[in-house]
Amino acid sequence: MKKRNIYLLIFILILFGFALWSIVPINTKLLGPNGLTLGLDLRGGSQLLYKADLSKKDPSVTDSQAMSSVIEKIQRRVNQYGTTEPVIQKQGTDQILVQLPGVKDIREAISLIGKTALLDFREQKLDENGSPVLDDKGNWVFEDESAKAAGRDGKERELTGEYLNHARMDMDPYEGPVVVIEWDSEGGYLFEKITERNLHKPLAIFLDNEEISAPVVQSIIRAGTAGQIEGHFTIEEAENLAIQLNSGALDVPLTISGQENVDPSLGADSIQKSKQAAIIGIILLLLFMIVYYRLPGLIACISLGIYGTFLLAIFSAFPITLTLSGIAGAILSLGMAVDANVLIFERMKEELRTGRTLGATVEAGFDRAWTAIRDSNITTFIACAVLIWLGTSATFHASMVSGFAVTLFIGVALSMFTAIVITRTFLRLIVSSRLITNAAAYGVRT
Repeated sequence: MKKRNIYLLIFILILFGFALWSIVPINTKLLGPNGLTLGLDLRGGSQLLYKADLSKKDPSVTDSQAMSSVIEKIQRRVNQYGTTEPVIQKQGTDQILVQLPGVKDIREAISLIGKTALLDFREQKLDENGSPVLDDKGNWVFEDESAKAAGRDGKERELTGEYLNHARMDMDPYEGPVVVIEWDSEGGYLFEKITERNLHKPLAIFLDNEEISAPVVQSIIRAGTAGQIEGHFTIEEAENLAIQLNSGALDVPLTISGQENVDPSLGADSIQKSKQAAIIGIILLLLFMIVYYRLPGLIACISLGIYGTFLLAIFSAFPITLTLSGIAGAILSLGMAVDANVLIFERMKEELRTGRTLGATVEAGFDRAWTAIRDSNITTFIACAVLIWLGTSATFHASMVSGFAVTLFIGVALSMFTAIVITRTFLRLIVSSRLITNAAAYGVRT
């Protein structure tokens, strides 16, 4: 028994142990919300379709650039919101599809995504006598334009979210949830000048031209010092406002042109049927391999079990979202996982019939089958790459196709490893130990 085979066996067992450990916590919820990451069609959630008003974009950028920027900022907002594996795609020239698996509060998601998050500060409006202007209800009235101040270079600039470095939710002992804002060097300088000018006066905070609060400036906020936005927020409102500010203002206004709640019961039914299909397929596959190929078939079944464990571990460890089409690709890859074994075992039977020894038969079977295995799998990889490209391209938007192709690609790549490394190692160990030498045990009638 060669040391290399022993080392390979130890490596396989260690790898299998890690894979098994990674999926044990999700055992009974293998395809549930606390286990593998499920797509919108299986988990349920919300689907929104937005229409962008490109007439209000910056004239210096193209429509495509404006849409790409909006999609990137929506992606940042949704990621910070905590949605698992959202799908955000451009559709046509001015529409954006947003799929949010598992999102229950659709109104909150709409508010988070659709806000342009344009932050600015406005000074109190004064009449000709220098007295504060009040509205019909006796409330302060503020200027229509953002507060301005001379920058470090002497040029006058508006203080907006453009100069914001970072925003975060915090708890104030008196005001409750607030949003702490940290400026860059220029923003901090402008903020200092504006608060100095408005000391002991109200300074209104506006978001998307909507007044949030109008606190009285109690002291000059020096450059490098964080300020805070107060508005009688709940914790969720403060967190969402911080997310909107951090992601930046959207380049163009968005309006909802369609929304849909996807019923998760569809997912439960699909998962159940997928499990049934997988169980039936695996049972038939195991029976065929054992009955027709005997001992090598049994080894292939063990390798297939290890293959399934590795596959689930990959889906669990990496950010791979399983949709119904993705599960179909995974089930298909289970059947294809034994393709390489079939080619190898048929080659071995041919070698045994010529009278070769078991050791030579195993090596010849793998060596001569490798070319066919390599070529067939490369062809599958090329097909998967084309499907992934079609699914992710801006022209086709076929996300279901790409989901199928990704899981199939992973499954086929993993099947090559299990067939060439794991099955071969097990066969070498059995043959070198001379535990079973009868040709009939290898599927050859004598």
